Formats: sequence, structure tokens, C-alpha cells
Amino acid sequence: MNLSQLEMFRAVAQTGSISAAAQLVHRVPSNLTTRIKQLEAELGVDLFIRENQRLRLSPAGRNFLSYNNRILDLVEEARASVSGDEPQGVFALGALESTAAVRIPPLLTRYHQKFGKVELALSTGPSWELLEKVLEGALEATFVDGPLVHPVLDGVPVFQEEMVIVAPGHHAPVTRGQEVNGEIVYAFRSNCSYRRHFESWFREDDASPGKIYEMESYHGMLACVIAGGGLALMPRSMLESMPGSSTVSIWPLADHYRYLTTWLIWRRGTLSRNLSEFIAMASEAKISSPPPAK
Repeated sequence: MNLSQLEMFRAVAQTGSISAAAQLVHRVPSNLTTRIKQLEAELGVDLFIRENQRLRLSPAGRNFLSYNNRILDLVEEARASVSGDEPQGVFALGALESTAAVRIPPLLTRYHQKFGKVELALSTGPSWELLEKVLEGALEATFVDGPLVHPVLDGVPVFQEEMVIVAPGHHAPVTRGQEVNGEIVYAFRSNCSYRRHFESWFREDDASPGKIYEMESYHGMLACVIAGGGLALMPRSMLESMPGSSTVSIWPLADHYRYLTTWLIWRRGTLSRNLSEFIAMASEAKISSPPPAK
């Protein structure tokens, strides 16, 4: 077993085709076929299920692919650690919408100014979606709601967010779930970590929201609240950055629900030079981050 075999195996696993994989690794198809068969013989298992000119991973192949990718990623990390090259190329980063809008613009600006050869590619979305992209390799790192315990992910806490309930300006005080039992709520999709946090706050007080309208942005949520249509939960930092925030009433949650921590997460064993430098900058941002509002 050698690195070229592992690279060939990954190419075939990604494409499902010997001919397509051969183009990726710049080899002739017959060479790939031979080397894959040699790898299977050495391991004593079939890594692929072959049917109708297509190859799909067998259960053993899926298991081996995880180790295969970790080996190749470690090799790449080792090469980068001794190359002496400055950060460059595409750096794919993910972030929650609120984090992207309020917290990280200064950080991204400093990073770009220091490492002008890096092309930052920023994607936003809910935590679960961003984490999936990190696990798939589509993102090098992402900012998500934490803490996180995962066998193949590493991370550091970066920002603390104060979560507040946003209600129409004329709304009565909100101090517990029972006071807003059955009221309309505006939130992101059901797998959004902030939405789950809000629903947990309701459940703890034996209450529940009424109709939940799923929105695509905080600006949309705020517009609906201003119109008098219901409640929303969002980071105070995000709320205060939007026009119209002064026209609504703002109610902090109870202490054990009030603060959430945003983490920077990456796949273990994939520390590129781009990512290492970004983690260092993010750690500095954590230290200098302003304290949450009281």
C-alpha cells in the first residue's frame, strides 16, 4: 500500500468511475484498475461494488475511505508544515448568518490584509449544515453554535452571544415561557440550533410556541415582529446592527439560557497553513471580543 494507491482509491470513490478517476490523477485507466485490484488483494476485501460500468463503495470501502482520507490529509498537513510557503489559494470558510454579519468582518479584513494571496470563500447557513460541509471537506472550517463533541472535529470557543427575545414595541414584559405560551414565533428551519434553544426555553416552563413561521433571514424576522405579528429569538449583536431595532421591545432570557458560545470548528488532522493562521487570528479576536450587553 502506498500513497499513489490511496490517491487513486479516493479518486475512484469520488467519481464512481475508473475513466473519470484516471483523468483526476493523470493515469491511464488500466493502471488504476490494476492498482485498485492490488489494494483490494492486500486488504483482503472488495472495496467497491461493480455494476453496469459503475463502481460504488462497499461497506468495507466506506470504512476504509475514512482512514484513507485521514492519511492523505495528514500527509498534506506534514508537507505544508515544512514547506515554508505563505498561505495562498482558496480558503473555504463557513459561518452562521449573524456571525458573518456582525462578528467576523473585521477578522476577515485583517486576514486578507496580511495574506493577500488567499482567496476567502464564505458560506452561511445553520450549524448542522455547515458542520456537514466540514465533514464532507467542502469547508475547511466554520463558525457554529457550540460546544461541540465529535470524534473527528476540533475547535475553539471564539465569541459569546447574548440571546434576546424580540417582541413588538407594545408587548408586555417577557420573563418566562408561560407569559408567551401559544404566541406566534418567527425562526429559521427546525434544525437551527438557535430555534431549538428557543423551543427548549418554552418547554422548561411547560409552555410552547404557537404557529412557527420559518424565515430565511433575521431581517425578515425583525420586519414581521415590527409589524406586530409575533416573537423572534436572535443574538443581541445581530439585532442592534439592523435598522428598526429601536422600535421593538427586547427581553433577555433567564441566565442559564441567556448566553451561547460560537465556536470555530475544523476537521481533525486537516490543519492547512491557511487554517492555522486563521485560527491564530480568531483566537486573538476572542480575547479582544467586547463583553455581552447586560
